[in-house]
Amino acid sequence: MIGRESSDVNEPVPSITEPVGDRIGRVCFFGFIGLQFAHTILKYASRAFVPGDRRFLPRTADSPVATVSVVPVPGLRKRARDSSYQAAEKAMVGALSSRAVTFFRKLFAFCLYAAASAPGYSILLTAISSSGEDPIMRIAAIYDIHANLSALEAVLQEIRQAEVDRIIVGGDVLPGPLPRETIQCLLELDIPAQFLHGNGDREVLAQLSGVETDWYRTAPEQWREPVRWTAQQLHTQHQRLLAGWPPTCRIEVPGLGDILFCHATPRNDTEIFTRLTPKERLLPIFEGLGVAVVVCGHTHMQFDRMIGTIRVVNAGSVGMPFGNPGADWLLLDPDVQLRHTHYDLARAADRIRSTRYPQAEDFAARNILQPPSEEETLAAFTRAELK
Repeated sequence: MIGRESSDVNEPVPSITEPVGDRIGRVCFFGFIGLQFAHTILKYASRAFVPGDRRFLPRTADSPVATVSVVPVPGLRKRARDSSYQAAEKAMVGALSSRAVTFFRKLFAFCLYAAASAPGYSILLTAISSSGEDPIMRIAAIYDIHANLSALEAVLQEIRQAEVDRIIVGGDVLPGPLPRETIQCLLELDIPAQFLHGNGDREVLAQLSGVETDWYRTAPEQWREPVRWTAQQLHTQHQRLLAGWPPTCRIEVPGLGDILFCHATPRNDTEIFTRLTPKERLLPIFEGLGVAVVVCGHTHMQFDRMIGTIRVVNAGSVGMPFGNPGADWLLLDPDVQLRHTHYDLARAADRIRSTRYPQAEDFAARNILQPPSEEETLAAFTRAELK
């Protein structure tokens, strides 16, 4: 206890000894430093930690993040100073592995909490947590999930193994057969994620808001029905969530440069182009963006091509790919990897059939078990692509 006031001038002067709080703080602080060192050694020796725990979380203009040495936890300083031990433990446990190092995690969290709470040492801890940030090195881009939860779960398992720093969810999470469950799965990610809206999400949001869009008024009933049904499964909190998703985002990745993520094209979420669309038609859209790479989706087919000086990559579709059955996604690390994930298609189809989705049987048969071929889809898109 430092700077204690006394109202009694005759009060005996206590012996000059280190206050108990400072002593505990010193022990816990150096324990914290030691555990950090042990954590660093252990993570490289066993790789027993969850993806992302070996790098700082990025600090961007729209999402400031404080970091503590090698363990990234948003808002760590605030939570570490909370009066409850559970809050500090929760802050740290989320960044470490679960079973093999349970005791280590709890001890680490307690030392951090105590060091942050003890007099004098919280200042030093704050200085540590305000240290510099590392750039984002690995990004997973997942597009067009369409509420196919089985495909999403399989892709997320591979993404965790890839130890990415961030996930970009590039639109069209909806509509689809398992909307609530899919959204919840994404919200529970243990990796930082940025959500973008696609045309499907936008149409579902319009239904939730009681708005009938031009597309909805003119689209065939077989297209409107999934949008309407999906909106009926969601609640007010989902509406607020969807309304907060932007159309694009930019991230810099060393080795690749500035990357623009969008759903269809940088200017809207509905335009169609493929690997066969003539470059001359696309140059007006992509020129002058000031980025090195554009990542998109929407057409559910992967490609990697140059349009002028810009590399344009389609991440494909997680939940409704055209071509080979499975789930398509993209890994930027800092090269471009078009990824394809295999999963239990029969089980996924049965899971879809067990829902009340109005087109469950067709979704299971044509989007999971035997999707349309790429050649068939390219021929169909030729009539609808940009002119």
